[in-house]
Amino acid sequence: MTQTTFEIATRGPGLHEFTDKVAGWLPDRDGVLTLFVRHTSCSLLIQENADPDVQADLMGWIDRLVPRADTPEMRYLRHRAEGPDDMPAHIKAAHLPVSLTIPVSAGRMALGTWQGIYLWEHRDDPHTRRVAAALA
Repeated sequence: MTQTTFEIATRGPGLHEFTDKVAGWLPDRDGVLTLFVRHTSCSLLIQENADPDVQADLMGWIDRLVPRADTPEMRYLRHRAEGPDDMPAHIKAAHLPVSLTIPVSAGRMALGTWQGIYLWEHRDDPHTRRVAAALA
């Protein structure tokens, strides 16, 4: 088994692609790649990487589904110590994947033509996120 950790710098909410980082690390062999984000307020996603409207629509959808804690419909939330984006970020991460499994053949991920690997940041402030990777 081969392992590493990727660091992804975020600039606030959004999808941050890191497919190239993963592809550059993979050894020239077959296996199963597992990615796991080591944080509770962001997610991992395999999604289209050709049309930026897809990312904008996903952002709009998740923000409608889980608004900020300072909106009237979220007044029931108790965890507010880190700001109005914190608990909604945890809820978003609870609904979205925090790990991914991708087949690898001869050192290449078996992703589709328009698929990319993204860290989906749910917090307002910039963060450095860590994603553990293992190829078995």
